[in-house]
Amino acid sequence: MTTNTTSRPLAGRVAVITGASSGIGESSAEQLASLGARVVVLARRADRLQELVSRIEKDGGSAVAIATDVTDAAAVQAVADRVEAEFGGADLLLNNAGVMLPAPVEELATDQWKQQIDLNVTGLMNAIGAFTPQLVKAAAQLGVADLINTSSIAAQNIFPNFAVYSGTKAYVTHLSRHLRAELGAKNVRVSVLEPGIVGTELQSHVTDQGARDWLAGSKETMEWLTAQDIAETVGFIATLPPRVNLQQVTIMPTGQAA
Repeated sequence: MTTNTTSRPLAGRVAVITGASSGIGESSAEQLASLGARVVVLARRADRLQELVSRIEKDGGSAVAIATDVTDAAAVQAVADRVEAEFGGADLLLNNAGVMLPAPVEELATDQWKQQIDLNVTGLMNAIGAFTPQLVKAAAQLGVADLINTSSIAAQNIFPNFAVYSGTKAYVTHLSRHLRAELGAKNVRVSVLEPGIVGTELQSHVTDQGARDWLAGSKETMEWLTAQDIAETVGFIATLPPRVNLQQVTIMPTGQAA
């Protein structure tokens, strides 16, 4: 791989990616590394993370894997402390860890409600709390830092039986708007991504048969987005001039109407 700053515009930057063992997080880690960033990849599956690191290093990139459950605030803070000690802190955080478990609310699938809230909301906040001080510090030194949160088109549109998932993603989107108001003046760009249907492991976690049928039907009528589509958007956001902040980006399959 070439080392010039044209092909590696993120050289010298340190990016932390949660939910990096598959899907959008995995692809985004590879994309950011290809642009020159040193990536720190977080997820619970250590074996998948190590495979990702090996691929990145084989392609000439730099990556570190840290097996972490983002719902554990102390564990996430320990990761942040390590990133600070070893790399001087992060200047890009991609909050991507999440789970989608749709079901009719009348089923009272409270364990699934809790799982979605714990990961999609609490896990997100744990990472924001641990790494925001580093982002602010980096922005003061470099002139820019990035906080990118993965939401969903479900934050905006109505999907029956997706109420709890959609509620967690609406939280992510609205939180991001507020954080931009707080952090933008400190040169920390806050962006939220709202993808439509992306072909990842997310769909394999769905247990509700109605939702599974709906997803299967949609795959027959349109081409879903790929994780790489989202990863390239993440890379685009991170390589924009410091004066440019894409606050909210909706990315839809061409054939998805809502």
